[in-house]
Amino acid sequence: MRIMSGMRATGQLHIGHYWGTLRNWITLQHSYTCFFGVMDLHGMTTAYKTTAEIPKWNHEMFAEFLAWGLDPEKCTIYIQSQIPELLELFMYFSNLTPLGWLERVNTWKDAIEEAKQNDTHNLGRFAYPVLQAADIAIFRGEKVPVGQDQVSHLEISREIIRRFNSLYKAKLPEPRALLTDTPLVLGLDGRKMSKSYNNGLLLTEEAKTLEKKIKGMPTDPARVRREDPGEPEKCPVYTFHKLYSSSADLEWVQVGCRTAGIGCGDCKMRLVENINKMSAEPREKKKELLNNPKTLDSIIRNGNERARLEAQTTLKIVKENMKL
Repeated sequence: MRIMSGMRATGQLHIGHYWGTLRNWITLQHSYTCFFGVMDLHGMTTAYKTTAEIPKWNHEMFAEFLAWGLDPEKCTIYIQSQIPELLELFMYFSNLTPLGWLERVNTWKDAIEEAKQNDTHNLGRFAYPVLQAADIAIFRGEKVPVGQDQVSHLEISREIIRRFNSLYKAKLPEPRALLTDTPLVLGLDGRKMSKSYNNGLLLTEEAKTLEKKIKGMPTDPARVRREDPGEPEKCPVYTFHKLYSSSADLEWVQVGCRTAGIGCGDCKMRLVENINKMSAEPREKKKELLNNPKTLDSIIRNGNERARLEAQTTLKIVKENMKL
């Protein structure tokens, strides 16, 4: 089975990227033929004024993928803009996609006012679903790993590919959702993790800034004094413990918080220790890769070449069907 997925290149990855996506990719690579992309063209729809940053983001993201366990020998990792065949397929799909389909996309309708305000009300953002369909089809993707809340986003890709198959008597796979469990990852303040809120925790956060950020997290308002008992389920710190801590530590937090047996500072420092246990090795691997650009560039180049060979095969099939 062929799996395709990607992440927009918009800056450094935060922990939500790992728990929501990357962790699943690392598992999938051992069982399927996988294509995982650094989607810089998608990122450019909102970052077109800061394009000088995009090559840096591409390298950061690629290094992060490798550091956390994606193996370029077991999956194909590539940078979206380096696959020109993808853009050719995007143009073919653009011509057969009715405007009405794109106008009904919820992510476009819901973001129109925000897009106008920050000057991203553009054709690239409007046509995002068409490029997404090409992203999947260029590798003949059969499954796309998504959470339950993202299944509807995949439907327009299926419709575009279905229409292509109908018009040209082709047999490109109609991608289906590969449902994955994606735990809710909130920001440091308990709200949605967002750059605008400045409440994110980077995936490979440096140890000093990690401790500083965790120490600054709000806790259960009921714990005004050290001797006041609290409720872990009302505390943002505990949501992070659920991701990083063992069952023994979770019990320690639950009992200690509810009986005031531990202070919030104790709870936070245990969390810092557990996050560092998990991220210390990937943090160093990422640094090593970024400090050896020739090695990283070689891995990126090989991944792009493998992806292009697959894309060229697909484009040949597409052109044959279209009688071009």
